[in-house]
Amino acid sequence: MTLAEISLTGDLARPARLTVPDLLGWRQHRVRVAFECSTSGTQYHRFAGPRLYDVLSDAGPGFDPVRRKDRLRFLIAVTGSDGHHALLSWAEIDPDFAHAPVLLAVSIDDDALDRAGPQLVLPQDRCGARHISGISAIRVDGGYDWRQLVPATPAPGSAAAS
Repeated sequence: MTLAEISLTGDLARPARLTVPDLLGWRQHRVRVAFECSTSGTQYHRFAGPRLYDVLSDAGPGFDPVRRKDRLRFLIAVTGSDGHHALLSWAEIDPDFAHAPVLLAVSIDDDALDRAGPQLVLPQDRCGARHISGISAIRVDGGYDWRQLVPATPAPGSAAAS
């Protein structure tokens, strides 16, 4: 039996390749979700698996853990084997910020996901659009210079504003 693997890459001290059996090494959490789907109505499922925060924290994200604001520039890109993508901020999963209980599910409705691969589950989402089946890659990236994304605006009353 071939096991699906997740590739953990990016700004991590310990990048890794993980399988569902590897993910069983972290504390397991169970959630019941109801995702409202626009095409097939509400879908109800039970998931179990480790929290994304725990797995990524063990991989050693490249921020200074003492400086809370340093974490705010980190993004997490999750890709499924079908090409589906989702993007989260580190602040969403960090206990000092939103502390969302995002899971890397190793089972759905008590069925193991060894061959299909883990699933990204965001129980707090009303719809399942960020739910990723068969995760193939998770990339942590903190290399953003937000100053390049936000145009410089002169302060009111400054010489540049005149």
